[in-house]
Amino acid sequence: MLSPSADQSFTEDLRKLSMPVTVTRNGTDGSPRVVTVPPLVPEQLGDREFCREIGILYPYLGGSMAKGISSVAMAEELGRAGMLGFFGAAGLPLATVEAAVDSLSRAGCPCGFNLIHSPQEPDLEATLAELYVRKGVRLVEASAFLALTLPLVRYRTHGIHRGADGTIVVPNRIIAKVSREELAEKFFSPPPEKFLRQLLLEGTITAEQAELAARIPMAQDITAEADSGGHTDNRPAIALFPTIVSLASRMERKFSYPVKLRVGLAGGIATPAAAAAAFAMGAAYIMTGSVNQACIESGTSDAVRRMLAETRQADVTMAPAADMFEMGVTVQVLKRGTMFPMRAAKLYDLYRAHDSLESIPAAEREKIEKTIFQKSCFEVWQETRAFFLKRDPRQVERAEQNPKHRMALVFRWYLGQAAHWAKDGTTGRTIDYQVWCGPAMGAFNEWVAGSFLESPDQRRVATVARNILFGAAVLTRSNMLRFQNIRLPADFHVAPLEDSEIKEYLA
Repeated sequence: MLSPSADQSFTEDLRKLSMPVTVTRNGTDGSPRVVTVPPLVPEQLGDREFCREIGILYPYLGGSMAKGISSVAMAEELGRAGMLGFFGAAGLPLATVEAAVDSLSRAGCPCGFNLIHSPQEPDLEATLAELYVRKGVRLVEASAFLALTLPLVRYRTHGIHRGADGTIVVPNRIIAKVSREELAEKFFSPPPEKFLRQLLLEGTITAEQAELAARIPMAQDITAEADSGGHTDNRPAIALFPTIVSLASRMERKFSYPVKLRVGLAGGIATPAAAAAAFAMGAAYIMTGSVNQACIESGTSDAVRRMLAETRQADVTMAPAADMFEMGVTVQVLKRGTMFPMRAAKLYDLYRAHDSLESIPAAEREKIEKTIFQKSCFEVWQETRAFFLKRDPRQVERAEQNPKHRMALVFRWYLGQAAHWAKDGTTGRTIDYQVWCGPAMGAFNEWVAGSFLESPDQRRVATVARNILFGAAVLTRSNMLRFQNIRLPADFHVAPLEDSEIKEYLA
């Protein structure tokens, strides 16, 4: 056994990732012993085969955030930095998504696009999937899915064929974000036979393509989503991730796939320590979310960025989700500086307790009109009706026949607008901002306190990503010493560095 070191000069060498660290210490018998830590640069973290297939250098993905908060600029910056960002297509007009596809296509950097489950508006999901097929989008992040759907299978199987060497070639890749084992099993399984039959009957795929599709997983890669912002089951990463990894091994054996099933990790990752822990558990890649929203490239407002910069880990809570309001699904949002969570919960309680807007006691109805809507329920319905007459007229027809559905649409107006007010930085509505956020935001703020990254206007998405990866590599190397009984200084930590400083350490 080596004696703990009193000389701690080697700690600076831990940051020189491309160079080995050698520490010589006297053993308990007085003879010299040598401990060596090999080089470990950020691109060695995670799964190299995954990075090669996706076309990136680093195992780092920026997850999709709805309404373009994961913006074109963010996806492009991550792509140019050797990473990958997903454009947040959920909740955006089709024309806006198409423009984003065209813009990122011209940029020529690795990127992906979000396809979110839309149980209340299945035609919207189908239309978006068809857009991706038509535009040749080769990578989507499937999020918030409760079950597999026909549009998702349509996207995955489009263009499937045998290569010249006889292998099955699947042009369209899905990275599924899940937090439940039963859903992960569906994505790791081949496309459901009923959907393949339907696509075959429609003439969308051929008999040969249907046969090939039955031999591939819906998703070769799954992101295990732990406690995060937005749609989340608040699962602990150290319990969720090993479970999904174990499932991947079982499913790979069960179906004898010619490819390896892989698992990445998201939720709670915003510091080098969290990233190092994810890679130590065997994550093929890491995915960040909340921390990216606080960066200057995000498609949100400066007001929200300032709010996020002041967030602590306990400043988040669950609130009703606009897209799955009637189902009681919730999303994790910021509670500091906004009353949105309380007001959204109040609307959901009223929805559960009453069958129509008219059945709500007059005093209660007047209260929500004055404090929450700031206009009458009738005015809200007129706006909502006009919106759905363009987007999905069947919602209007149903609402005019079913008063409870009309009430749901009116309440969903507030939830939807609250996200827009936050994204646009609408003055006078700050108290109603809906900001999707997980506890990782607080962890990031604690880590960068006192550094240049403490200021919101210094937070660039690629700089944040480089620091997380660089720090994860440094901490991994420090653990190699710790496991060999080399004691590190009590104040040893990985502080945020400017891009130029990281570059020097990697030289």
